[in-house]
Amino acid sequence: MVNQMYWKWGLRLLIVFLGLLLLLDLGSRVGAEIFWFQEVGYLQVFLLRVVTRGVLWIIVAGITAAYLLLNLALAQRLKYSQSLKIEEVRREEAEFTSELKNFLSPDYPRHETRILAPQRLKKMRLRGLLPLTLVLSLLIGLMLAHYGQIAVSYWHSPVHQGILPIPALFRPETIWQLLRQIVSQVWYLGLIVGVAIAILIYPQFLLTAIAILFSPIFAFIIFRHWPKVLQYFHPTLFNSTEPLFGRDISFYVFSLPFWELLELWLMGLCLYGFVAVTLTYLLSADSLSQGIFPGFSPQQLRHLSGMGGLLMLVVALSYWQSRYELVYSSRGVSYGASYTDVTAQLPAYTVLCIVAVVIAFYLLWRTFFWKPKSQYRRLVFYGLGVYLVIVVAADVILPAVVQYLIVQPNELQREQPYIQRTIALTRQAFDLEAIDARTFNPQGTLTEADIQKNDLTIRNIRLWDERPLLETNRQLQQIRPYYRFLDADIDRYTLKTDETSRRPSVPQKPPEPQQEPVESTERQQVLIAARELDYSSVPQEAQTWVNRRLIYTHGFGFTVSPVNTVGPGGLPEYFVKDISGDSSALTTSDEAIRDSIPIGQPRIYYGEITNTYVMTGTRVRELDYPSGSDNVYNSYGGLGGVEIGSAWRRWLFAMYLKDWQMVLTRDFLPETKVLLRRNVKQRIQAIAPFLKFDSDPYLVAAAANQDFPSNPSYLYWIVDAYTTSDRYPYSDTGNDGINYIRNSIKVVIDAYHGTVNFYIADQSDPIIATWSAVFPNMFKPLSTMPVNLRSHTRYPVDFFKIQSERLMTYHMTDPQVFYNREDQWQIPNEIYGSEPRPVEPYYLITSLPTVTFVGDRVASRREEFILLLPYTPKQRTNLIAWLAARSDGKNYGRLVLYVFPKERLVYGPEQIEARINQDPVISQQISLWNRQGSRAIQGNLLVIPIEQSLLYVEPIYLEATQNSLPTLVRVVVAYENRIVMAQTLEQALQAIFKPEVTPAPAIIRPFEEAAPPG
Repeated sequence: MVNQMYWKWGLRLLIVFLGLLLLLDLGSRVGAEIFWFQEVGYLQVFLLRVVTRGVLWIIVAGITAAYLLLNLALAQRLKYSQSLKIEEVRREEAEFTSELKNFLSPDYPRHETRILAPQRLKKMRLRGLLPLTLVLSLLIGLMLAHYGQIAVSYWHSPVHQGILPIPALFRPETIWQLLRQIVSQVWYLGLIVGVAIAILIYPQFLLTAIAILFSPIFAFIIFRHWPKVLQYFHPTLFNSTEPLFGRDISFYVFSLPFWELLELWLMGLCLYGFVAVTLTYLLSADSLSQGIFPGFSPQQLRHLSGMGGLLMLVVALSYWQSRYELVYSSRGVSYGASYTDVTAQLPAYTVLCIVAVVIAFYLLWRTFFWKPKSQYRRLVFYGLGVYLVIVVAADVILPAVVQYLIVQPNELQREQPYIQRTIALTRQAFDLEAIDARTFNPQGTLTEADIQKNDLTIRNIRLWDERPLLETNRQLQQIRPYYRFLDADIDRYTLKTDETSRRPSVPQKPPEPQQEPVESTERQQVLIAARELDYSSVPQEAQTWVNRRLIYTHGFGFTVSPVNTVGPGGLPEYFVKDISGDSSALTTSDEAIRDSIPIGQPRIYYGEITNTYVMTGTRVRELDYPSGSDNVYNSYGGLGGVEIGSAWRRWLFAMYLKDWQMVLTRDFLPETKVLLRRNVKQRIQAIAPFLKFDSDPYLVAAAANQDFPSNPSYLYWIVDAYTTSDRYPYSDTGNDGINYIRNSIKVVIDAYHGTVNFYIADQSDPIIATWSAVFPNMFKPLSTMPVNLRSHTRYPVDFFKIQSERLMTYHMTDPQVFYNREDQWQIPNEIYGSEPRPVEPYYLITSLPTVTFVGDRVASRREEFILLLPYTPKQRTNLIAWLAARSDGKNYGRLVLYVFPKERLVYGPEQIEARINQDPVISQQISLWNRQGSRAIQGNLLVIPIEQSLLYVEPIYLEATQNSLPTLVRVVVAYENRIVMAQTLEQALQAIFKPEVTPAPAIIRPFEEAAPPG
């Protein structure tokens, strides 16, 4: 007895202790998050999210637990007791034996009437009882598998993941897929069967336990979809309707997902409740052991009628929503509702919905107005049987018959209007309707005068690709092992120059004697790369807690390289480089560059690889930068971070971060701060998980100190953010699972202070308007972004890729052409290094042919920063079109599509690559480089529009197989019927346009104008 008492008290203390730990952990998380969101200025956003999720959890978990447990408790009261079971079994045995001798004994009806009136119902023998109970138990196992899979996938997904898609609803097709999955996996099948058998053996305990388990599962699933709930209550009209039902598209984007979530929950709730209560009754009276179930009593039937009525209401809701979900059908030749869906499936769903409502109301009417001897009692069972037959016939057989007999023999005619819908709404959803399509017929009349006229374009032709520049940066500019250049980003800067042209690429006319040097500016395309601190590269022996948290806290500086110039030995030139070790912080190539590119505060506390949290303002000095054999130290003076000087805050964050050294260290001061979420992607994802962010944040050096004018920082990260949806009607989802996207937000993160600002770049997007209504103080208009930063916004590559992929198919607006796929496009391949790969979109400063630049005052033709991508026809290699996205000023976001004439050959990248690699002299030179410990890398082949012509440029790099330090050794230029390989771009252009003064190193190879194969 004493031992049992000790065990009970010990168990109670353990439960109390674990509960306190759980409460402390939850409290530390909430407290730390509140402090962090208060630091970044988005506490209201966090609190609204917490309240929304908390309310959803309480409502869903509370209703689920109350509904299931109360119904199971009622079922326990109404089920047959043990004594009735025994007496009934005896009477059944007596009935079986007496039926052979005599029709009925005199006492038998008296006992039946007095004790078991419910036995007037039809009894169920073992041959029917066992399969029924087993099927119902397996159904519960399938429900556990389905909802459990959803919950587990959500548990393993990041907390700050974007808007999750609606999981598969528990419908017959989902059950069929689960069965196929289970049959293919033996362990899975064994688990489900084991659960089903266990339910038959221990029904009362397991059915209650599963009901309790479903409560947090349902709550967790709905909890993770809080963005859809908020969107439902703050919808914004699209002012555009879909053609099938004539409803505004906002219904599909904001309302339908909410009702699908509701169906997901209510279907699981009502179906499990009905099945669990039915099993409770069927397994009462020890029916399986005795081989007979005496039949449902009137009270049991009344209970089941009420639960069945609620279940049929949910089924009716499911079929009603299935009508609208036809706009996402993939049955026909195009995405969205097809001929079969509209003419067969839609009426079938409507009929099934109406019949389900009728059955539901009848069952509920019987529940409230119960008549034990109702003559319509059997009609319920017959009605349900007929309903199941209608379900199979209307949902499976009828559409298959219509598709095979009516659609397939006349597919184009039947599907043509639906193809038109898909084309129109897909182009709307991906903003392809806004593309300015033009015909471009290259004339091949480019002259030396045209080259000089477009000198700014020539001077900005990118000769340095990201990969070789990064390899060179890592060799020359990382300085210490713990520094790292993650990537290099293309941007443009307006640079001051001391002469009319900074570095001519073609011979210029000599200046007149009276001309004096004047200060001018020039837009220059550059590659900028941040020198970040990568703690994982610190030697293992030095990876101590003090080094990790207090000393190695930040990166330092950046490099800026012009894309088109080459320094001594074929290495890149640098406008900004090194760590100077004095007040100037970084080394610049000249004073004009220092005036043009502000250096300011070069310390990078927030970046792309800053994945550790650090403490600043401690007794330990932070490593600032290396200087010779010594190091320079500094203390963080920025405004980022959460103060943890007080003891209770140290305990709070120590528990939150699970870092108990924070409590034990003596290095903290009253002004000590902890800097959390320093990775810019994680930082903005934590603030706005409902947005989709670009994969490539890019660094900008600009004097834009509106937040902290007294403590300026000149380095900023800009990240493009997108609003997306997978619920846009008739819009093709493609391979990326979305069918609507807008580049609605520009996010700016201060690399020193850590401040985050969200600017609305697309005011016309209804989804961002909805989020602005949900979080009214979160987003700012783009006009409030500092001008120096706004001049560096660029059309994002990720968005451009998605649009360009859809355009390959959806440039075809004629339904018959679309059906035949006769004008399908593809993205061409290029040789990079020695391997073929698809051409990546590339930035370029050039003037667009036949397009004017809309400036602040007048419209004119001038060079601008654009993003380009060429197209070739499907399974062919000649150029068919190219897409350009504009990034400057009022032209930002405008797309221009140049379509080349189909009757004329325009060389594509693969054909030019083939010409280069087939040339005996050029290929011999490349083969020569690929020997003796080195290899040649063929860089990106750029197709550059100049005037009414196309110029092809490809750099060639040379790198050692060990200790790679790529150098630019040659530039290949192709124009019309000539290919030139020279040491510089200037020499190559001279060789083409002034062949009489071609320098000796150039290699000129003419080739025939023959049409390529295919």
